[in-house]
Order: sequence, then C-alpha cells, then structure tokens
Amino acid sequence: MKKRFYRSKTPKKTQPKLLPMTPGADKGLQRIFEDIGVPDLKPFLPDPFQLEAIEAIKTADCLVTAPTGAGKTWIAQKVAQKVMETNGKTWYATPLKALTNSIHTQFSKLFGKEKVGILTGDIKENADAAIVIGTTEILRNQLYDSMYTGKNLDCDLIILDEAHFLGDVERGVVWEEIMIYLPVRIPLLLLSATIGNPDQIAGWLSSIRGKNCKVVENHNRPVPLHPIFFHPSGTLYPLMKTPDSPKARPELHHKVSQFVNDKQRPLMAAGGKLPDFAQILKVMDHYDLLPAIFFLKSRAECDQAVRLCNGELLDKTPGKKQALIEKIDELTRNNTHLQSHPQRKYLEQTGTAGHHSGHLPAWKVVVETLMAGGLLNAMFATSTVAAGVNFPARSVVVLNSDRFNGVDFMSLTPSEFQQMTGRAGRRGMDNVGFGLMLPGRFMNLKYVARLVDAPPLDVDSQIKIDFSMVLNLLLSHSPSEIQTLLDKSFASYLIAQGKKGSKIARKKFGNDMEHLWLDFQDHMSLLTLEEYVTPEGALTQDGLWASKLRIDSPLLVAQSIRKNLLPITDPALLAAIIGAFVNEKEFPDDPLHQSALPKLLKGVFLDLRYGLKPFAIQLLKKGFPAPNLYIQPAALLYAWAHGEDWDDLMVGSVFAEGDFARLILRTAENLRQITKLSDTFPEIAKTAKEAIELILKEPVVTLYN
Repeated sequence: MKKRFYRSKTPKKTQPKLLPMTPGADKGLQRIFEDIGVPDLKPFLPDPFQLEAIEAIKTADCLVTAPTGAGKTWIAQKVAQKVMETNGKTWYATPLKALTNSIHTQFSKLFGKEKVGILTGDIKENADAAIVIGTTEILRNQLYDSMYTGKNLDCDLIILDEAHFLGDVERGVVWEEIMIYLPVRIPLLLLSATIGNPDQIAGWLSSIRGKNCKVVENHNRPVPLHPIFFHPSGTLYPLMKTPDSPKARPELHHKVSQFVNDKQRPLMAAGGKLPDFAQILKVMDHYDLLPAIFFLKSRAECDQAVRLCNGELLDKTPGKKQALIEKIDELTRNNTHLQSHPQRKYLEQTGTAGHHSGHLPAWKVVVETLMAGGLLNAMFATSTVAAGVNFPARSVVVLNSDRFNGVDFMSLTPSEFQQMTGRAGRRGMDNVGFGLMLPGRFMNLKYVARLVDAPPLDVDSQIKIDFSMVLNLLLSHSPSEIQTLLDKSFASYLIAQGKKGSKIARKKFGNDMEHLWLDFQDHMSLLTLEEYVTPEGALTQDGLWASKLRIDSPLLVAQSIRKNLLPITDPALLAAIIGAFVNEKEFPDDPLHQSALPKLLKGVFLDLRYGLKPFAIQLLKKGFPAPNLYIQPAALLYAWAHGEDWDDLMVGSVFAEGDFARLILRTAENLRQITKLSDTFPEIAKTAKEAIELILKEPVVTLYN
C-alpha cells in the first residue's frame, strides 16, 4: 500500500488566491446533466447475475462479487426466503453492528419481526428465529461451541456479507475461521464488493469443503457514475477526457490538467482551513446534484463542516424543512439527550449533518434515518462510513486522495475509492450518479483519475493466532488436528498454488506455513507454562473455563480471576476494572496520585497492576503484547455506573461521546463473557450480570440500538 503523496508547499513567490464561487459547467457536462432525474416506475426485473446466484446456491457454494448498490442484498433475501419456505434456518453474518441493525430492520419489514432475530453482543432478540442476523464474531463463536459439544449448528444456510473482509488485517481471520470450520452440509453464500481474485477464493473453498464454489461476477454499476472536477471558481468539468480507445490510459480533462500544472492555481480554501461548504452546496444545488455525501479526513472536520453550511437551500423548500423537523422530533422523542444534542440546531437549520464514530450510536441512527429518507442535503462523514451502512446519495464528494488507517495516512486503494463512490447514485431513485473531486492540499487528481477504473485489489489471507483461538480449538481438537485445520487456511492454498499471492503468503507464513504453526506452538507453550493446557495439549480445568472468555485479553482477565484481583461483589467496581482491560486509548499521564480518585477504585486498581505485573513480564519475555492498564477509563466508567450525569461526565473528557459509548458497550460484552463462568465462579458471574445493568442505559442504549 502506498504512503500518502508528498504534500508540497506553496512556493513563497506565488500568492494563490480565493476566487468568488459562481455556478458554471463545461459544455461537455450538459448532456450528462440532462440525464439527471428519477427513473420511470416499472416492475422490478432482477439482473442476470442475481438469478444466476440464486440458481447456483441450490447445488453449490456461491461467491457473488458486484459493485456497491448492485443488488447483492436482494439475492440474500430471495435465498433466505427459499430456505424459510422449507422450514430451514438462515444465519446472515455482517462485519459491523450498524450493518447488522440495518439488515435486521430491512428483513423484519420484509418477512415479519417474528421471523427475524438479531445477535450483536449488545442485542440478543429472537435468537431461534428462521433468519438470524448477527456479527461474524458471534457466528465464529457458535462454531467453536458446535465443535466442542459435537452438536450440529442449527442452520441450513450461511450468508457472509462484505466477504472481502476476509482480507481485513485485523478481523479477516474471523472470516477465514468461519469458512474453515463450517460444516460442508451448510451452503455458503458470500456477498462482496468487487475483488481482484474471486476465482482463487472460490478455488480455496472448493478444495477445503469438497464441493464446488461458483463465482458470480457483475462489473456493471446499476447507476452510471460520472467523475467531475469542482474548480475553486465553482465551475464543474469532467474529471477525465473521453478515451480514444478502450485500452487508452485514463487522462485528466485538459482543463483539469491545466489546473494541476498551474503553479499559481487558485485555492479551494485558505491554508489549513475547510472550503466554504455553503457555496459548494449552492453550486451543486444549481445543477441538481444533491443530496451528497462528503468524505472528510477527520471527525473534527465533519463537525466543523456542518457549521460552515447555512439554511439558504433548506429555506427554499419549506415543506422539506417542516418534514425534517417533524422527523427529528419523532426520532428523538423518547431520548432527552438526543433532544438537546449539540448538532441538532445545525441539522434543523441547514439540512446537513456530520456522521462519524465520535457520535453516539443513537445519534448516528438519527442521521442515517434522515439521509435514507431524503431529508438531508448533505452528510459529512469519514471514509469508514463507506463500508457497510446503506445510505446512498446522488453525489459523493471526495476531498482527499488518502485516508487515515488508524496509524498513518495512506493513499486510497482502488477498493476504498470504489466503496466511497459506490454510494453515488441511488438505484430506482437516480438515472445517474456523480463523484465530485475537490482540489486541496491532500488531493492528488492524477492519482484519483487512475483509481476511477482501476481493477480491484486481490484479497490475501490474514489468518493469525491468538490465545482465545488456541483455547477454543483445544476444546475439541488435538494439536495435530489443529495443524491439519491450519493447513486448510487460504494462505496455505495460495502457497500450494504457487500463483499470484503466493509470494506474499510465503513471506508471511513460510514455505510450508511453518511460521503460523510455530506461532501456535508459542501460544500453546505459554498456556502450558501457566497450566491452562497440559503438556499433551489438553485443556486443564482452568483452561476449560478460560476458553469461555472470548474477549481481546482473555489471559489477563483469567489471571485476574485466578489471583482474586477482581472485585467479586461490587458491580460498579467490576465494570470499571473490566473497562481498563477493554480500553485501547493511550494516556500520557498517570493520575493515580490525584486525590479526586475514589479510594476504593484506586486501591483495587493498584492491587490489580501489582498482581498482574509478573504475568505481564512473562508475556513480554515470550514476545506477546501486554497492554498498559490506565485508570482514566476505569474512573469514568465507575462514575457512570454510580449514576453520574452523562453530560457532566463528557464535559472536559478525553473521550468523545461515541468513543465512551463504545467503551461501555465493549465492557458490557466482556462482562457477558464473565457471566458464562457461573458454574465455576458463580459470585463474580452474578456481579458481572449486575454490572451490565448498571452501565447499559440511556443515552448509550436506546430503542435504536
């Protein structure tokens, strides 16, 4: 993956200027703009690839790869309906809770609430329904349980949505585990955005499952996309010139190329500032290019962008404004926090909203509902919203040719760019969609032009070992059987094939997957040393209960339980301490000396740190991570569990609302895992259940969650 392009500084000799923004368009766009409008209503006719997939899953596994918005979910609906008609059960797995909620709502409307259940960790409703929508981690955990108990997974079809997550660095291993562990009797339907090597994935699945996996590809967008360059003057140009032949390299339109090469080119915004979004929206409205999704590089920019808009466009449509206000009232009626949300006034005044992970889940649902209902002119979002949740718009506006991946700024990949622009053009609502590129410090227009029609990237194996995986596999397999399972990995297939992808796999895993097996042995060795596993590879009594802790730091929590370092009878205190394990945020200071900290919390926390120190050193010596435990998140959770007001806690907090809500939800999920220890540790299991009830309350949990 390429690093961000060098950010050139403006030469001191030149003084770029801001131009007044007036709507204008190149004559080459006139014919395209004439196509803007809503398609005529006509009976829905499925595309050939949709029918092909439905037919394929009758006798084989099936991998469907198609652009965003092409109609993959319709395939899932039809296939699930056929299974339900024969009294069978379907498991529909997604990578994101927000997407799970969205699919659950969609399927409930289609099939009836009594036929559809949901499992996300936060929510468990109607788990025995004919169709269960849930996250991939929960499905993987159910497969662990099935292998351990020897009971068949009660399922007749598995649908894995966003299957290209197989190549996700952090979570791809979960997809790979599901595909390896899944019983052959259960058909597998994979739905994915376009990927570069679907035949390899299908070949691998066929090899490990002993049945054919058919690839169904569709490369046609249901709504054509037109890339446009937005000049700082407000004039719109085609981003690229019409190619002379199908094989010609993509080239910038001559006016865009002229702009790029102009050493004194005008600025879209003053240095370090965001552009005038009110004027940009005015230009877009002039050419009927709204609603739009703007992709910005940070959460702060999304919130700031809303404040740069005005109510001019919304005031032109009083009916829409009234409908917007009424819908906001309806969505926030039962939540006093949302009623007074700081962004509400901007939402009502401008018809625009920010959407990012720093916002409360419930507020994001309000924004998503308004956008999906066509009541917003624009939504300002970080690029993470491009994957998963379905709220397309007529136009997508891209300001940067790179994105922050959590560690560094990296150039957009073809897949990421296509995920973003895939939101442009609503099937059944738009004849055409538009991708507008705004010039700026972090926009490389030449690079973006290559992304427009670039082939999608290949998906690589991301299989890796962790302690939870080792404990759960040892529940039902001997070490030699586990080695056979690991040999079924996608990486192993790539190496054996010796074709594209094999070089990367060999470098990462070894010529014979020896690196992965050594990693497994290293994990098992530490578990043996700590007496969770016998020298022969069987779980001890401690290993059996520790395997139920399917969390990020199972061994640290297990050691804490072993050494009686967790508060057994105080639910608020237990929630706070578990929150310290869950926390991923780093803090530059250690406020343990501050007198404002509750003495009880401080004492338990210090005992925990001291008690775990020898084990943490052991982990580090063996080459395993041992995350620092910070008291700041624990103190915040402790106050929340004791009934402190949400708004008071958030004043001056280092956590954004969405981040703290996520900490609470993940803490609750970790506590749920502890409740599974009721047979071995009934008292702490009971306290964990009480702790969950203390922290899961409004505004974190609402009727929208």
